[in-house]
Amino acid sequence: MSHLIVDESLCSGCRACQVACVAWHEGVFGVSTARIRVVKIEPLGVDRPEVCCQCEPAPCIGACPTAALIRDQATGAVVVDAESCTGCGMCVEACPYGMAALHPMRSVALICDLCGGAPACVRRCATGAIQFAAAALPEEQQGKDGVSVREGAQDA
Repeated sequence: MSHLIVDESLCSGCRACQVACVAWHEGVFGVSTARIRVVKIEPLGVDRPEVCCQCEPAPCIGACPTAALIRDQATGAVVVDAESCTGCGMCVEACPYGMAALHPMRSVALICDLCGGAPACVRRCATGAIQFAAAALPEEQQGKDGVSVREGAQDA
């Protein structure tokens, strides 16, 4: 299954990944509707990208009462059918990693869809902190929170 790989030790905190995500999905610049987050861990002085784990099985899909969330067969990503989404927020509540959200203006689910297999966040990450893998990594390369971590990456 396709997924994003994060090496937080390479993150500069520039948030270009968030801007690229919003530009790709919304056609505007900003970060409020990004499907990726960069959080600053102040005590450590580090920034950490947080990405959708593309869980299998995906609790967000199972929680959706209108079947508006589906698994894309080509990429393996969770995809939101905006026409079917009622904005009820059940997917947001079901996400164990807090990566699902509701669009503040349109009340539709915001969940990473891997940009159809060419994630904008990866293309705009100048430091290589976010990479894209088209196949699952061995279990020993999985981070403690389920996000894939490149060897050498530091835990926060």
